[in-house]
Amino acid sequence: MIAPARLHMGFIDLSGSLGRHFGSIGIALNEISTRLSMTSAEQFTVTGPAAQRAAKCAAMLCRMLQVSNRLNITIEAAIPEHVGLGSGTQMSLAIGAALNEFYGLGLTVREIAQLTDRGMRSGIGIGVFEQGGLVVDGGRGEKTITPPVLAHMDVPEDWRFILVFDQRGQGLHGQQEIQAFESLPSFPVQEAARLCYLLLMQGLPAVAEKDIVKFGDVITQLQKSVGEYFAPAQGGIFTSPEVAEAMEWLDRQGAVAIGQTSWGPTGFCAVDGGHFAESLVRHARQEFAHFENLSFIVASARNSGGDIFVM
Repeated sequence: MIAPARLHMGFIDLSGSLGRHFGSIGIALNEISTRLSMTSAEQFTVTGPAAQRAAKCAAMLCRMLQVSNRLNITIEAAIPEHVGLGSGTQMSLAIGAALNEFYGLGLTVREIAQLTDRGMRSGIGIGVFEQGGLVVDGGRGEKTITPPVLAHMDVPEDWRFILVFDQRGQGLHGQQEIQAFESLPSFPVQEAARLCYLLLMQGLPAVAEKDIVKFGDVITQLQKSVGEYFAPAQGGIFTSPEVAEAMEWLDRQGAVAIGQTSWGPTGFCAVDGGHFAESLVRHARQEFAHFENLSFIVASARNSGGDIFVM
C-alpha cells in the first residue's frame, strides 16, 4: 500500500466569508510516501516507523468495521509527522484502504476518510489519495461530509518542487491548530474573492498551458495572503525563520511558487526541469551549510493516487 505525501499550497477562504469555509489547493508528491503491508497473524502487531500512530488507527478501524485485528502490519516508510506533508491523513487512508482490500469491505476512499475524521478542513489529502496530481477542493458547506474535489489536473512532468525542512520544529497540529483557527480574525471577503479569481482564471489555466511562471506567481500571491493571515499564530509568514531565509534565497535564484506547506515548518518552491532543481539544491546546501537543521530535497509531482498491491 502506497499513500503519497502532499504539498498543501494554501486555503482560499479561511472564515467562510463567501459561504463556504476553507477550500484549498495541493499537489501529490512521488518521493515521500507512507508505505505499508498487511498480512494475517496470530496476534495484532505493528512494526516500523510511526508504528504507535498506525497501531492506534488500525485498532480503531478494526473495532468500527467489526473485523478481526489478528494482523501483522509492517510500516515500510512513513511521511514525517507534523511537518506539513499530510502524514496523519495518508496513514489513516492507507490503513483503511488496506483493511478494505484485505477483508473485501467495498468501502470508498471517502467512506474511509469519514470513519477516520479526515477532511475536517482541507480535502487535499483525500483528493491526492484518490487520484494524485493537482487538486482543488471546495471546502466545507452546511452539508459537507468531506470537501469535494472541484478540479483535478495532471502536473507537467518536467516541473520539480524543492522542499526545505527544518528538523527542529513541527507545525501547529491537534488542539493547537484548533485554537489557532479560533483566535484569528475573519478573513476579508474581498481577499477571498481575489484568491478565488486568481486560482480559477490564472493558476489553473497556467497548469493546463504548462506555464510554471504564471502558476508560480499565483501560488506565491496565495501563500503571501494566507501566510500574513496566519502570521500571529505561527510567528510570521513562515514558521521557521531559517526556512524563510532559504526561501528568499531560492526566490532570488529563479524559483517560483514560494511558500510553506500547511503549518510548516517545511517550505517549498517550484522550478522547471530536474537538472535546474538539482543544481539549485546543491548550491543551497553550500549556501546554508551553517544552518545545521536545514535540509533540501527535490520532489516530482505524482499524477496518480494511492496504490494497493495484492500479494
